[in-house]
Amino acid sequence: MRALAIDQGTTSTRALLVDESGARAVHTVEHRQSFPAPGHVEHDPAEIIANVIACLAAAPDVDCVGLANQGESCLAWDGSTGNPITPVIVWQDARTAATCDSLKNSGAEALTLSRAGLPLDPYFSASKLGWIMTHVPEARSLLKTGHLRLGTTDAFFRDRLTGAFATDPSTASRTSLLSLATGVWDPELCALFGVPIEVLPEIRPTTGDLGALPGGCRLTASMVDQQAALYGHGARKAGDAKITFGTGAFALVLTDSPASPAGVLPTIAWAEDGMPPVYALDGGVYAASSAVNFARQLGFFADFEEINHFEADPAISRGIVFVPALAGLACPHWDRAARGAWMGLSLATTRSDMAQAVLEGVAFRMAEVMAAMSTAAPASVPVSIDGGMSRNPWFCQFLADVLGRRLRISDEPELTALGCAQLAARGAGAEIVRPPKGRLLQPRPVPRAWHDTFRAARAAVQTIGARDRA
Repeated sequence: MRALAIDQGTTSTRALLVDESGARAVHTVEHRQSFPAPGHVEHDPAEIIANVIACLAAAPDVDCVGLANQGESCLAWDGSTGNPITPVIVWQDARTAATCDSLKNSGAEALTLSRAGLPLDPYFSASKLGWIMTHVPEARSLLKTGHLRLGTTDAFFRDRLTGAFATDPSTASRTSLLSLATGVWDPELCALFGVPIEVLPEIRPTTGDLGALPGGCRLTASMVDQQAALYGHGARKAGDAKITFGTGAFALVLTDSPASPAGVLPTIAWAEDGMPPVYALDGGVYAASSAVNFARQLGFFADFEEINHFEADPAISRGIVFVPALAGLACPHWDRAARGAWMGLSLATTRSDMAQAVLEGVAFRMAEVMAAMSTAAPASVPVSIDGGMSRNPWFCQFLADVLGRRLRISDEPELTALGCAQLAARGAGAEIVRPPKGRLLQPRPVPRAWHDTFRAARAAVQTIGARDRA
């Protein structure tokens, strides 16, 4: 079985050929990142779909295709022409923060938590889609003619490439418009955000015959990239967990039900054709590799090799702390007003100290996420990790230490593609078997005071953010 995985991510679109021997890159195209106003993050949908088509065209003969998408990124388009009428509003975009705050102050978060399982935050698609209806006159005009289509990026790709205006349950569960109990769009949630329910895509299973792509190959799986990575890590039963360190850091652990503790997100991991949904808990850190890149741009290090090892003791042991709230705080705090900060600096602080503190801050934020998850779904061990930061040996050991858990650093560099392809193979009635492999790390004990120091620093940036917002 040879499957093609199209990994349409935040910074690039990639085609990878996957079989039981592994994943091989076929074609990669980066796309532009646009920041037209404070808090706004956009992509050009015409550019991205052209990149998807280029990836399909560059692929050799395969048995099936899987498509992994960005998750919460969304747009509007004309269903009669297929032409986008908005940019892609990216998951990182925070333009609807004030709207979410207003809804929260009105008590509306009780509805989103009870139905969708999600807090009111601009991260999710619903408020972005509502923003389109309020601010884009063409959207309102198309609504009157019956030609408006709203959706996440996968629905746009599938509409244009297969002729089927559809999404899957894993992606729909990231919108804050889906009822987790029923698995369908919720009328009250749609009304809350001002999203016409009739212009949303059909929700179809994650796997199965999802339509013919240009060139004639069948699309047999479509899902969120993080859920694809979870499957690629080998997660199959409750407690299986993974953490991916990309632009942000995202932890997922499989559960038996959609219930979750406060601050942690219940989500649908996947829903295969003819089978009930598989649920997971999701927790994210908005800035992971992006925080490291930020430190590099500031000149704290020039080459990534420089931060693979430090002679000095951990920065936090010397009172130096970085809180990576560069785009606010996600799980379990959901505080967009918080901002990143270094604390505990002195005239003796070096650039290396500040770079070291960035790595530590990402690790401590993930420790907060995993602690919040563990109250409902303790992760089995080892916890599997992947992504760019997993190639940093110092960071990985520090992460194991502050999590207090054994980690498996995956040998497979393309876990999103692997999981996407494995689900595509299942959708085509076959299997691609790749047992998880990787190097194991044992945690070392760390002083409890380190966690207390980080917690105090994180609370301080939240206090400052709340004051500035007021």
